[in-house]
Amino acid sequence: MSKKLRPVLIGTLGAASVAALVITTPAFSSAAPAPLAPAVASVLAAGDLAAPAKKEIAMKLVSSAENSSLDWKAQYKYIEDIGDGRGYTAGIIGFCSGTGDMLELVEAYTNSVPGNPLAKYLPALRKVNGTDSHAGLGSAFESAWKQAAATTAFQTAQNNERDRVYFNPSVNQGKSDGLSTLGQFIYYDAIVMHGPGESSDSFGGIRKTAMKKAKTPAQGGNETTYLKAFLDARKVIMKQEEAHADTSRVDTAQLKFLNEGNFDLHTPLKWKVYGDSYTIN
Repeated sequence: MSKKLRPVLIGTLGAASVAALVITTPAFSSAAPAPLAPAVASVLAAGDLAAPAKKEIAMKLVSSAENSSLDWKAQYKYIEDIGDGRGYTAGIIGFCSGTGDMLELVEAYTNSVPGNPLAKYLPALRKVNGTDSHAGLGSAFESAWKQAAATTAFQTAQNNERDRVYFNPSVNQGKSDGLSTLGQFIYYDAIVMHGPGESSDSFGGIRKTAMKKAKTPAQGGNETTYLKAFLDARKVIMKQEEAHADTSRVDTAQLKFLNEGNFDLHTPLKWKVYGDSYTIN
């Protein structure tokens, strides 16, 4: 949710693919098959965070950290300035008026529903993009956001932008890296907070830092070792900014699941964020 200002969007993420690895595996014969190499076995066993039940879990996990609630669908109408220099933060993924993703959302929404309550604020959103300014927005814009959020059309627009910019790229990259459902979620939560991009404090930069310390499963590495390197690299970035300095969403949630070996995010899930306890049965 709290992306850095003006993140550079990732294009096609990763070149490795499960299919390429599957093709190279030996054909089965009447004899007992040779065991798969660790890298191949890891990728073949990778989960799918995009499966409906797992995606629902992912939405709840992120909402617990971003909104102190498991009711992520209640966040369509959420909007406030949290004082992090990114202007307004709003909606199910924390679209920010200062980072470009809120502007892209309202543009996409307006393309689908031209007469929507937010359309008239597009000029103001373009002007404040890259800043924390509320010029031309203010309380009237907040009311318009909440009005729009009551409609199926704007809820759908939020879902689509979440998936296009954050969820699909992170899950696809996780699968290319041979990561489990948990690993894919760890990528998703990171891209939500830090934004897509290749700078050192974006998702791509954090991944590059981790890969200097450990190999991904697709490269033949151990997933636990790699994910711990990724989370360590992420925590360094989180601690550089006061708004993100509390790393409990990593320490008492993601690392907890990793240490428990819960790679498929099976329920029940129990975790804490900012000292608050949550459970998904």
